[in-house]
Amino acid sequence: MDITEIISHQHDEQRRMFAYLEEWPRDDHEGLAAVWKRLAILLETHAEAEERYFYPELLRLGTGGADAESTEEEVEDAVKDHNEIRAAVRAADEHETGSDDWWTAVIDANVHNSDHMGEEERQDLADFRQQASLELRHEIAVKFLRYEAQTAATGIEPKDKDPEQFVETQGDELAPDGGSAGASDSEREAHKMATDAAEGVAPTGEGDSLKSSPEAAEG
Repeated sequence: MDITEIISHQHDEQRRMFAYLEEWPRDDHEGLAAVWKRLAILLETHAEAEERYFYPELLRLGTGGADAESTEEEVEDAVKDHNEIRAAVRAADEHETGSDDWWTAVIDANVHNSDHMGEEERQDLADFRQQASLELRHEIAVKFLRYEAQTAATGIEPKDKDPEQFVETQGDELAPDGGSAGASDSEREAHKMATDAAEGVAPTGEGDSLKSSPEAAEG
């Protein structure tokens, strides 16, 4: 497994599900509501998993992919996009399924999500493929998929993040050279496990230590 491939595959699934809604019979409100609920859960669990497991490692290793000015800009933009998608999902949930206002919110969610996926694929994923080892990409994928599997049935409560604060908080744990600034990999992992436990997410198994670079994997 490779986290960059997992994210790309889930982007394709999100595109397909928005296409399902566009082609769904407009008078089948029950069916529309069911498809939308499944899509809304996928959008939020995917976003939260990225914020928990992918973006912190991207900030640690990335150099700024494609047209991004920096890794920090990549992540700030991504978190901002997630907030815009969450706002559109909340707006849809405030209206009757199938109504004009509901469709407006669904289309807004599609637009924001499409913009986000394109930028993430062009910048974040390309950047991470170049900087992260295959072993690290596999380990993040396991954590990512485990979290989604544990939360997919009922979904999670959407929580907006301040983009700048998110990057600053992650950066507090990293030294300028990409190493540890007062927090080791094991300490960061312990913090993530404690957060997961507080939110009812079962911990990952042993053997989840992270190798930080392609060179580390070769060792």
